Amino acid sequence: MKTGIIQQSLSGFYDILADDKVYRTRARGNFRKKGQKPLVGDRVEFSEEGYLLKILPRKNALVRPLVANVDVAVVVTAVTEPEFSANLLDRQLVALAWQGVPALLYFSKTDLLTPEKYATVAKVATGYREVGYQVWLDPQPFASTTLAQLTAELKGKVVTMMGQTGAGKSTLLNHLVPSLNLKTGEISKALKRGRHTTRTVSLLSVNGALVADTPGFSSYEDFPMTIDDLPNLFYEFKALAPQCKFRGCRHLKEPGCAVKSALEDGKIMQSRYDDYCQFHDLIINQKPNY
Repeated sequence: MKTGIIQQSLSGFYDILADDKVYRTRARGNFRKKGQKPLVGDRVEFSEEGYLLKILPRKNALVRPLVANVDVAVVVTAVTEPEFSANLLDRQLVALAWQGVPALLYFSKTDLLTPEKYATVAKVATGYREVGYQVWLDPQPFASTTLAQLTAELKGKVVTMMGQTGAGKSTLLNHLVPSLNLKTGEISKALKRGRHTTRTVSLLSVNGALVADTPGFSSYEDFPMTIDDLPNLFYEFKALAPQCKFRGCRHLKEPGCAVKSALEDGKIMQSRYDDYCQFHDLIINQKPNY
């Protein structure tokens, strides 16, 4: 019996990376009976005869993209083509925070902006830095210093690239490792969104890291948390909560709310607060999943 990490799942087969080799396996039928589904990133036990035998305990498992045991996520966010959406970005950040996955923000397509629009995006990036996120924003998105910094940050980790369709995830990976030669797609002018060029989730070897290049999306609905959990997933709200008048303050209509005071003083991004309120309502109104 051997131990390894699932590198790719394709048509019922699981490619497992172990001892610098890739082994193709099939899962035993008892996984289906137990309601278990092996995911890319799972650490597993398997036989040299080609059978996946056991999924080892996970530290996390993302729903979108479907990948497990992630050390860090790179959220690739286009500033244009498709247009920047703070709401879509915050949806991803909340989902990652819920799973305890640190997020790095990489703003792409900055070279397509006018100086005026770049200055606007720079203010947004500063806001996320003040929240506590690591942010990469450069007028030349693939500058050698930027790529070197990102490479150093990811080395030795299991990483997922995530972001909307057409944001430039595969393009970024191609710049990190040109020999990958991943397919990239242009934005559909009619639909104003990208074409899907990544069809499956797979872990790629990228300068000492294992990076999942994952399919993009045009919307993101993943709110398994409760309304009591949600305030802690906005890190700047969590930091201010002890200063609120009432314990368990939800930062909506309660008096003496430190979060609302910080918002009035311009210390919290209006877009972040608006998204928090929207997510709160979405969680309350979503139908149970039976």
